[in-house]
This record gives sequence, C-alpha cells and structure tokens, in this order.
Amino acid sequence: MLQIDNLTIHEIHDKLQRDEFSATALVKDSLERIEKLDPKIRAFITITEDEALDEARRVDSKIAKKIELKTLEGIPYSAKDVFCTKGIRTTAGSKILENFVPPYDATVIKRMKEAGAILVGKVNCDPFGFGSSTENSGFFTTLNPYDLKRVPGGSSGGSAAAVACGMGLFSIAEDTGGSIRQPSSFCNVSGIKVTYGRVSRFGSIAYGSSLDTVGHIGRSVEDIALILEETAGVDTNDATTVPVDVSSYTERMKESIGSIQIGIPKEYFPKGGIDKEVEATVREAAKTFDEMGCHIEEISLPHTEYAIAAYYLTAISEVSANLSRYDGIRFGYRTKEAKDLKGLYEKTRAEGFEDEVKRRIMLGTYALSAGYYDAYYKKAMQVRTILKREFEEAFKRVDVILAPVAPTPAFKVGEHLNDPLAMWLEDAFTVTLNPTGCPGLAIPAGFSKSGLPIGMQIIGPQFSEDLLFRLGYHFQNATDYHEQRPEIVKQISSS
Repeated sequence: MLQIDNLTIHEIHDKLQRDEFSATALVKDSLERIEKLDPKIRAFITITEDEALDEARRVDSKIAKKIELKTLEGIPYSAKDVFCTKGIRTTAGSKILENFVPPYDATVIKRMKEAGAILVGKVNCDPFGFGSSTENSGFFTTLNPYDLKRVPGGSSGGSAAAVACGMGLFSIAEDTGGSIRQPSSFCNVSGIKVTYGRVSRFGSIAYGSSLDTVGHIGRSVEDIALILEETAGVDTNDATTVPVDVSSYTERMKESIGSIQIGIPKEYFPKGGIDKEVEATVREAAKTFDEMGCHIEEISLPHTEYAIAAYYLTAISEVSANLSRYDGIRFGYRTKEAKDLKGLYEKTRAEGFEDEVKRRIMLGTYALSAGYYDAYYKKAMQVRTILKREFEEAFKRVDVILAPVAPTPAFKVGEHLNDPLAMWLEDAFTVTLNPTGCPGLAIPAGFSKSGLPIGMQIIGPQFSEDLLFRLGYHFQNATDYHEQRPEIVKQISSS
C-alpha cells in the first residue's frame, strides 16, 4: 500500500506530477483499502471500480506526456449517496430508491469531474439524511473505525468513516442539522458545513430545502479548503446560490490569527448535559487558541434551548413536502400489490420507506395541518428568526464562536435506536447553526481516555469560511490530533 496516510492532497498532487507513483496506483490504493476494510466498516453502498480505473488511466496518460495536472486531478474520493451520479445508482440510503439510476450529475459531482477528481464509490447514510448514526439506513449500519461497537455518526457516517480509513482521500457530503460535523467529530476527521447558498444543491436529494447545505469531509482543514475552492459559487440551476466571490481559501488560511476574538457560549456547556471529557477537551482547545494570540471570552446565546424544537419542526415540515414525490409512478420503488391508485401510493410508501422516514413524514404533515400550522410550524419559523438575530448580535462582539460538536463521543450501536428523542438530543449543539445559515467547521480536538475522538466546531458569520479555515489550519499546525489514524488502518498500512 502507498504510504500516504498523513499526506495532504497538495503533497499527493506533487508526487503524482513528479511521477513518484501513478494515478492508477493511487486509485488502486483506495480500492484495496475498501476491499480490506469495508467488510468491517461497511461504509460503501456502491463501488465504482471500473469507472475509477478508467479515469486513473486517463490521468496517467497526461502524466506520461508531462502535461500539468489540476490539483485534484487523479485524487480518489467518495460521495454520500444523496448526490445524483449519471449512470451510477443513487439510493439516498433508502430502499425506496434502491435501484434508482439518475440521468444526470449533481452540480457538485459535475464540478469534481471538471477538477479531475475520481469517484471510487457512493457511501452509506441515514435515509435522506434522517438520523445521527447511520443506523436508520435502509441497507446496513456503518461502524466507527475507532471502535467497531460504536456508530460513526450521521447522517454522513459513511463519508466520515471512509475518509478516516483512507477509502478515498475526501468525501462530498451534506449537512442539514449536523450531518457533516457530528460524524467528523466521531471519526476524527475535518468537515465543513458551509454557508447556505455557498455550494449548489442541484442534484442533491432534498431533506429540508431551507436547511440543506453541501459540504466536504477530509483528513485536514487544508484538504477541505482546497475542495471548497472547486465547488463553491453560483449555479444557474440553483436559485439559492449566492453571487459572493469565492476566496482563495488555501492561501488566506495561512494568514495570522493573532487578535481574533473567540466566543465560548455558556449554553453549550450545560451542567449534566455534556460529557466531562468533551467539555475539558474543547476548553483545552480554547487555551491553545489563547496561546496563539486569540482573545477568548464567554458569551451567551440564550435561545439555544429552543433550537432543537425549532429545527426539527422546520425540517420535518419540509420533509413532508419533499418526500411526497416518491409515489411509485415517476421513479424509485413501486409496489406490485396495489389494486388502485390510492393503494399504489400507500403500499409503495409503506414498503419502501424506513421507520424513521415514516416518523418524520407523519410529524411534519401534522405540524403543517389545519389548526396546527400556527402553533407549530409558524412558531418554529419565528424562533428561527430569533436564533439568526442572536448569532448576528454575537458576531458584533466576537469574530467566531467555539463550541463542542456533540455532547458525547461516539455512542454504542443500538444505544439510542429505540429512543428517537435521545437520538435527536445528540444534535443539540449542531442544529442551532443550520437555521441561521452560518458556516461551521468541525475539526479533531483530542481523544477520550478510552481512545474515542472528540471534535470541536468553529462557527462564523455567513460567508466567513476563509476565517474558519485560518483558525482550523493554525490549530492543526499546533496539534497532531488530525494525524492520528484508527488502529484498524495502522494494521493494514504496515502489512
């Protein structure tokens, strides 16, 4: 196997360009890792071996001709299975789309193709993004590479686990309420939840359309900054993308972070509501920033306690509308037992949707129904506005906010499976962000005594990704947590 576990994408690009190894060898390295590790981790729903090797050979022909490669050219990656891929099945982690093969690429996949990155497979997730552990997937549960008895997080658990194991050097993922940040924290990788409208959602299977964001998971801040340079920007196919210039993130992240004001929200450290090791780790990270010249101060976000209710009411209401398109007629699964049109709808959805999907559709439909709209959905939208204003006020006082990603390290498989409320509470520190549209960067911050990864998130004003990358980059230069690989990877790397 190639010795690339702690190399950045830039470093691997340089080795490709100097012909120290071929793109084919690089792609085969990822495929070999998938072959050896995925039977234990179970991250991949679909592996695109033939297509990936064909693309690698194309890149090798350019190397042989001494043609300059784009930075991502020849770099293997995975994509969460919510992104449409032309000619390659796209399931959204649900049985209702088990055999769906899209006729077009999502914009983010198209931009990866244009950059020359090579897709090695589509990875597992909770169906449509509905979950925090991948246990709701219609296919199988992905496991945490740091402890196979624990979850990798969700809903982008397959993406985080794949990157942690080197099964692809990065992953394209999606964050509606923490689906990038929480699994990044659980699997010791870096993940960016972007500003709403920063990256096109065209071709991304919808969860909550006013909350969904397309982001990236990588082994380092430098890697995901590089990827975002390629994917960010306006897309005529997505009217919610915003015409704000895309920074040279990889250049700006090297600028000094001295004198940056960092706020620590006291509501994110509730007594009895956060694991002691998680709190200690994040506070230790704040000390590291303080030693690098940043100013640390405590702030308050008093409406945080209402964020989960407001987020879930908003999200599930949008779910009830978005998932109405799965009717057994236009695409996806179709029952064979229906006697009439009404029966076709009912049987198709009953057989094709997973329990968590049904739960969210029912709750969302109820929240939007006559007599309850004002009491639930409308009130949730009002709280959403309050949360947004609260963050805006906080950013007048501090430049960024530092907080834990999750209240605990990765929990055990099955621990919350029969308690939906307990599962939703795992999102307590992430769902506050999506209603505001602000970006958040999750990065490794340390480990528990039992060796489980602990992450932190750096939150900034809208379109402040460059600032988040600067702070994350300098933290990773000062620490080595992000370079620690799971034991399961170390074993195969030395074999």
